[in-house]
Amino acid sequence: MDQIERNAMHQFIQLAIREDVGDGDHTSLSTIPKGAQGKAHILIKESGILAGVEVAKAIFKEIDPELELTIFFEDGQEVNPGDIVIEIYGSVHSILLAERLVLNVMQRMSGIATVTNKVVKQLSKTGTRVLDTRKTTPGIRFLEKEAVRIGGGVNHRFGLYDMILIKDNHVDFAGGIKSALDAANKYRREHKKNIDIEIEVRSIDELNEVLEHGGVERILLDNFDIKTLKEAVQIIDKRFVTEASGGITFENAFEYASCGVDFISMGALTHSVKSIDISLKSNLAKTLSKK
Repeated sequence: MDQIERNAMHQFIQLAIREDVGDGDHTSLSTIPKGAQGKAHILIKESGILAGVEVAKAIFKEIDPELELTIFFEDGQEVNPGDIVIEIYGSVHSILLAERLVLNVMQRMSGIATVTNKVVKQLSKTGTRVLDTRKTTPGIRFLEKEAVRIGGGVNHRFGLYDMILIKDNHVDFAGGIKSALDAANKYRREHKKNIDIEIEVRSIDELNEVLEHGGVERILLDNFDIKTLKEAVQIIDKRFVTEASGGITFENAFEYASCGVDFISMGALTHSVKSIDISLKSNLAKTLSKK
């Protein structure tokens, strides 16, 4: 994790704690003596690909550097019901303060990693890789994209600043494909931006315009049906990196990948994924359950 990522993590944790705690965790303050020490564990209740362990470690450290963590599973590992991921020892107040934030992050990230991994396995024999999108939860994009990476997917651009991606609205407002590409390449030269240009096309005619013009690194084939997508890939003939998007689901991802594109992009990896079930339990609760 570089300094920019560490700063983003710190800001996220601080904001999330303020949102949750307000002027105090009055339940814990009123029921548990100050200075009480205890042990708890993070328990998996649903099978999946684990993600968020590194973030959980950062949250615990931010809340209380004195907490002692024992890690049993790492990000990217497959987990099943009954697995204990982390054991925590230290201030009970600190453990309970961290509980919901840690679980929210790990459940969400593990859900994303799990569905991403399912798609990656589907595509394993096609040569096509799956990309995420900017259809993420505001403020935690960095966590959701990290979860995609943990699940075996590929991160597309992080934001508006790290690629020129000319989509349909840009083309329309710019006055057409040629005008948009001319302006984008001029901008890239004049501002000395070492970033790729990708352009979205909506038809074979638009694709041919792009091929005639050049000046791009990647072509986005948007909302093409299977037959037209195969035709487009044959026309491009590996001269540019290809990406397919629009209407791609977990059910039809393999069919789209089989058309020969380099990438498929799926907003569903992040915008509508189900979190996996994870909980935090005191070790006392574990002991009592065995009696």
